[in-house]
Amino acid sequence: MYNRPLVRPDFVVPDRIQLDGLKLCMLSIDDVERDFEAVVASETRLKGLFDRDSPWPVGLTIRENLVDLGWHEREFTLRKSFAYSVTALADHRYLGCCYIFPSNVAGYDASVFYWVRAAADADVRDAHLGAQLKVWLRETWPFQHVAFPGRDRQRPLPQS
Repeated sequence: MYNRPLVRPDFVVPDRIQLDGLKLCMLSIDDVERDFEAVVASETRLKGLFDRDSPWPVGLTIRENLVDLGWHEREFTLRKSFAYSVTALADHRYLGCCYIFPSNVAGYDASVFYWVRAAADADVRDAHLGAQLKVWLRETWPFQHVAFPGRDRQRPLPQS
């Protein structure tokens, strides 16, 4: 989907990382069953996340999810975008995903999307994941300006 690598060749892209209570791993086809279950259980939360006019994930099949995960895995290996599964360190529960894409908004290096599965504490987990991602992106990744579409109205991530 994207024509060029998102990061320079000398940047070491983490394929797994631990953040406060969370573990992020490169999203792969090996995650298809856990991811599909979380997506289907979170359909209402996810609808419109990436594109407000898209019906995704309504009607998603496991086969379509496998194709999506294969695409994410390939984009990761080509360094064009980066998708991570998010699990809880404590109980290894699959919580959701985060995605780092090239930004289509002038002045931004990357756009970051993330979601957590529907649960009683989803809003708390969502806020925690978002806060941890902002720190990780600022401290680890080579981006100057990061947008969180639908969450920050395209405000950049402040750099320290």
